[in-house]
Amino acid sequence: MVAPPPGGGWARVSPAPPPHGPCLPRPAPWPWPRPQPLAPPPPRPPPCQRGSPWPRPPDWPRPPPQRPCPRPRPRRPSPGRAVPLAHVEVGGRGDRPPLVLLHGLFGSRGNFQTVAKALVRRGSGKVLTLDARNHGGSPHSPLMTYEAMSLDVQHLLARLGITKCILLGHSMGGKTAMMLALQRPDLVERLISVDISPVSTAPVSEFSAYVSAMKSVKIPDGLSRSAARQLADDQLRPVVQLPQLRQFLLTNLVEVEGRYVWRVNLEAISHHLADIMNFPVFHKPYPGPALFLGGSNSPYISSKDYPEIQRLFPKADVQHIEGAGHIVHQDKFEEFITAVLNFLPPP
Repeated sequence: MVAPPPGGGWARVSPAPPPHGPCLPRPAPWPWPRPQPLAPPPPRPPPCQRGSPWPRPPDWPRPPPQRPCPRPRPRRPSPGRAVPLAHVEVGGRGDRPPLVLLHGLFGSRGNFQTVAKALVRRGSGKVLTLDARNHGGSPHSPLMTYEAMSLDVQHLLARLGITKCILLGHSMGGKTAMMLALQRPDLVERLISVDISPVSTAPVSEFSAYVSAMKSVKIPDGLSRSAARQLADDQLRPVVQLPQLRQFLLTNLVEVEGRYVWRVNLEAISHHLADIMNFPVFHKPYPGPALFLGGSNSPYISSKDYPEIQRLFPKADVQHIEGAGHIVHQDKFEEFITAVLNFLPPP
């Protein structure tokens, strides 16, 4: 048994330090401040903030190329809500889809009333004449685009339970008919566009002058209808020089509670004249039969319009009635009725 060391108790003995030779020098204390870890790089700016400074160490990896900020795509104006169109049905049921007649700018369903009766007498089947929004007996709306007018016709067809129709439109009504055929070819069995093409038409300034002249007409209360029309005709003459055009515009002069007013919404028409004179862009053509029926004395369907007609309406037939102007159905009534009946499908 080992005896405890002198003085009593056991003492803890530290191990001897290891030897240090020439190859194992004693570590010396660190002669300089210890390096600090690199600070994290500043946050990278968003890609849309072009040109913003972004300091980085020389060995920092190159950032990926910045992409330009995406621009929002322009949206087509909303057509808004449909308005309930005033309309008249002529004739009874037939084997053909009903024929829907759409009038032009400053017109009304009365422009086609004689045409509708003649077509029904000669076997066309059911015919509908209607007033566009802001015209005739239809409600007024601040919106006056072809998208909105097309929606109105679709709403009317749905209300009447019509799932297929033949569309005939003159001037502005022709562009509305083309718009609807291109949007909803399932609703349109065939199309007739009267003296209008799917391109820009008359300059806006011409019709803007007509609207301004109509707004400036002043008629005192208490006049008879004939006296009021004569006074309005005299005030329109300096701007609207064609007598036929003045008489056409004067069909919109009506008496309401003892005052003479224009039944067309001149404010909406004035605001949307550029939309009415132009035509929306389409890329998918209408696959059904189409007839473009113009007057030989009118410039609204010309040879320069044929490529666009052919692009959007590849089954289109273009005809001109000799001696007719812009209002083909009035200038050459019989020839117009015959051309329409020949284009209709067999009963």
